[in-house]
Amino acid sequence: MSHPSFVSPDLIRQRFSKAMSDMYREEVPLYGALMELVEQTNRHVLDSDPQVARQLNNTGEIERLDLERHGAIRVGTAAELATLARLFAVMGMQPVGYYDLTPAGVPVHSTAFRAVHEASLQVSPFRVFTSLLRLELIEDLELRAFAQSVLDKRSIFTPAALRLIDRAETQGGLTEKEADEFVEQSLETFRWHHSATVTAEQYQKLSAQHRLIADVVAFKGPHINHLTPRTLDIDIVQAQMPAHGITPKAVIEGPPRRQCPILLRQTSFKALDEPVAFTDQADTRGSHSARFGEIEQRGAALTPKGRALYDRLLNAARDELKDFPNEANAARYNELMAQHFSEFPDTHEGMRQQELAFFRYFVTEKGQAADELDTLSLEELVSGGYLRVEPLVYEDFLPVSAAGIFQSNLGDGAQTHYGEHSNQQAFEKALGRSTIDELQLYAQTQQRSIEQCLAALGN
Repeated sequence: MSHPSFVSPDLIRQRFSKAMSDMYREEVPLYGALMELVEQTNRHVLDSDPQVARQLNNTGEIERLDLERHGAIRVGTAAELATLARLFAVMGMQPVGYYDLTPAGVPVHSTAFRAVHEASLQVSPFRVFTSLLRLELIEDLELRAFAQSVLDKRSIFTPAALRLIDRAETQGGLTEKEADEFVEQSLETFRWHHSATVTAEQYQKLSAQHRLIADVVAFKGPHINHLTPRTLDIDIVQAQMPAHGITPKAVIEGPPRRQCPILLRQTSFKALDEPVAFTDQADTRGSHSARFGEIEQRGAALTPKGRALYDRLLNAARDELKDFPNEANAARYNELMAQHFSEFPDTHEGMRQQELAFFRYFVTEKGQAADELDTLSLEELVSGGYLRVEPLVYEDFLPVSAAGIFQSNLGDGAQTHYGEHSNQQAFEKALGRSTIDELQLYAQTQQRSIEQCLAALGN
């Protein structure tokens, strides 16, 4: 039970998300242009597609649409990751899912910190995709030791932030004043730094090993590298970006365009080249590219059966392409994706009947007015119009999409092939706890909605 004078973790998360967005808009002006484009697109979709508007109103997602953001950061050590987990816990965010990006040539593994209950997500669906650098993948032992020594010297949290994390854990929450200070102090961890912590030569050595390694190691902290708003039509945004002075990546990551979107589709603009001062320079004569703009469109969360079908179709399209999707083969890739995904049902009822996606159940007006429904099965209640069904929105990420976004912003030359395998055990040891299986969360949300409906109908 929460203390009456403590601010809800959901509200702290909501405040932090807004503060982060305001900070990033100041630091990256193109983010502001991107936000305006997404807002225009969403208004257009809601005005022109009554079905989408109805679905969002039915699920309550319409109320969170403008709040929706996900950020991404990369940390260098187990201690940094473990403390981040404690910081996010103050905001009601838990580590959901394990993502290994090494198969795509990116030397990190990751989790997504987010709220886990549908009621909390409704207040603030803010998520942070958080990656831990795998130092053991640096083949040059001398460079690996150097990177470790640089990371060991830094502290990415302010003393006040650490004090407030301790306070929240000890007393079970934060007061209004403490919550405001917590947001202000926590924001400092994610701020951009124009000053590097290494020389220009050291930066080049790190970058030559992998540009992401330089991004994680060479600075005072894990600057937020993108904040992603949710659009209702990513294809419109992709087409409109050039007219707003934004150059999009060649291929939208994730599933192809569908009548009933599934999982997650993402696009972005290329990372900005920003001035940086290295330790052996008097001013910002160097440069570094890390921060970019990303947009996402979220669809239905898929069941294990649905994910297996999605993975099979995606792999078939990519195998036939015989290359990493890029500007040169974008049209062919989109064509192959559309062909292969024609096998995936493109109606919500088709997905529900084949148990490919998770859904929420709601009592209709007819259901509220009816008596003696206790003998009817769930399917009979749905077919009889006593219950309506809406897809559960996918709250998480796709490993291939995440890696594709990373690679597109690091450049083709950044692709590296690592022989190491996934190491979830090592990640969770660094994290200090197990990650949560996102599929179980969706199953629990679906089951809760069914039980609430049956209770309301006296079934």
